[in-house]
Amino acid sequence: MASIEFKKVTKSFGDSTVIEDLDLMIEDGKFTVLVGPSGCGKTTLLRMIAGLDPQTSGAVLIDGKDVSHTAPGQRGVALVFQNYAIYPTMSVRENIEFGLKNNKVSKEERKELVESISATVGLSDYLDRKPSTLSGGQRQRVALARAMVKKPAVFLMDEPLSNLDAKLRVHMRIELIELHKKLGSTFVYVTHDQVEAMSMADTIVLMNKGEIQQEASPDTIYREPNNLFTAQFVGVPPMNTAPLGKDGASFGFRPESAALTRSATDAWFQYKGVIMTREMLGSETIYHVKGDRYTFMIKCYEDLFAVDEPVYVGVPADKLFFFGADEKRIAKNAPGYQAYLDWLRRQVDE
Repeated sequence: MASIEFKKVTKSFGDSTVIEDLDLMIEDGKFTVLVGPSGCGKTTLLRMIAGLDPQTSGAVLIDGKDVSHTAPGQRGVALVFQNYAIYPTMSVRENIEFGLKNNKVSKEERKELVESISATVGLSDYLDRKPSTLSGGQRQRVALARAMVKKPAVFLMDEPLSNLDAKLRVHMRIELIELHKKLGSTFVYVTHDQVEAMSMADTIVLMNKGEIQQEASPDTIYREPNNLFTAQFVGVPPMNTAPLGKDGASFGFRPESAALTRSATDAWFQYKGVIMTREMLGSETIYHVKGDRYTFMIKCYEDLFAVDEPVYVGVPADKLFFFGADEKRIAKNAPGYQAYLDWLRRQVDE
């Protein structure tokens, strides 16, 4: 196991700087997920840890040791790609032991390692098969097993599930969570899918345009977003946000925090609109409600309303969020919070 630290790291490609003066500590033994939109810098961070694209300046430390000038093969890390990168002409066994052969590991030790790790990832019955005969999930497990035989201190995973169908992705997420618990190694996982991040991570590092927007547990990042970007990126559907009409501030609420009713209530924020669309998703229904000023997405756990039906959106005071003109979240105990709450109350449509 090993911690990973970035100290004032900058990465440039020619004249373009994608990451500048970044500081980050990834804890030893944790499942850390780097998440954000395409081009935000998350894969660049992963490749700097691996040594594939060294930083332009600053230092990368693994287990307290500066590895800035250490070759990729000497860093004690293993990288699993989204395209598996397994050899189609080799059997599963040959794929897993390929690196061991190159490192001159004895035949007896190779056999023991391959069989032990194959059992861990559920490949014992497939060792003599070619990758072309395996499912996508099984091929992904081959890639994981090939990484595991190196006994790395750090597992680096670059969108390893993106090529799988939705059902298999859910299954493989569970397998990766269980594998992490079993190995106790440091996992660093890159994805653009915030559902993957929320379901798998001990710690989420949310990035945008080369900067860390928030670093926290999934629960904290969902319930206490640092800023407007985080609030809108995390959550399905994302947080409803709209201009407050005061000081350049915005307000917001989670889609499941609102109640839909056919008549007015005493909710702190109340807004009258019409249901424009309805998405029935089994255990929940998403309604798209449009009024004179705002459009909101509302998540309900009962399917009670129809398209074109007039409704009231009601949100209690403790479920409302406020963001300043700088897009940072305003804490409930901050000066001015109550004034924004009162202002919003006065904007209620009767």
